[in-house]
Amino acid sequence: MKPVTDTAHCDDLMKALETFRACGPLIGRWGTELARRLGTGSRLLVAGNGGSAAQAQHLTAELVGRYRDDRPPFSAVALHADTSSTTAIANDYGVQEVFARQTAAHGRPGDVLMLLSTSGASANLLSAADRAHRLGMTVWALTGRPPNPLQLGADEALCVDAPVAATVQELHLVAVHMLCEAFDRAVERGEADGRTRPRADGEPGDVGRLLGGAPVAWRKEQT
Repeated sequence: MKPVTDTAHCDDLMKALETFRACGPLIGRWGTELARRLGTGSRLLVAGNGGSAAQAQHLTAELVGRYRDDRPPFSAVALHADTSSTTAIANDYGVQEVFARQTAAHGRPGDVLMLLSTSGASANLLSAADRAHRLGMTVWALTGRPPNPLQLGADEALCVDAPVAATVQELHLVAVHMLCEAFDRAVERGEADGRTRPRADGEPGDVGRLLGGAPVAWRKEQT
């Protein structure tokens, strides 16, 4: 008798996906904002550890290359992909600095730093978020269950409320594809033609908390 395949993983994913739909407006706004910023010369820096690093690099590949249809390339850099820099920094300054130091080297005011973490507690990502804020960058985060330190350290965060890290990573990939879709639509509308400036960080957002087991779309209060 053939063993029955355990479908619990699929069940967990389907359950989490139902509530994940509520984050559609946030992802759409991120895609539009990113098109505006990259269209005016800003860049996207992305980082993650392990499986989240793969998701982060997936995003930069779609922006520098293409998602679906042909369009101009846009500046997006996966910080973890530079193995010589990451290993040298880890050796000389410690693992906690591998992304913060690269953020200081490449980041400029108006750039966006996107950080991916299933736990939301990785010290090297938290250090990068702090460095980015000091440089005048905007920090977005894709994390697991809230509350978590990275959510609180970012300007905005999409937090997937799922109990298993694998499910969180799979929904992060869905978020990446939805972000690319929104980005391409914004490019088609002319949002990236350099005539529209990015929204100032002090302007209010339109995202609040989504409770009741749903993913959390969160925006830090400006002070």
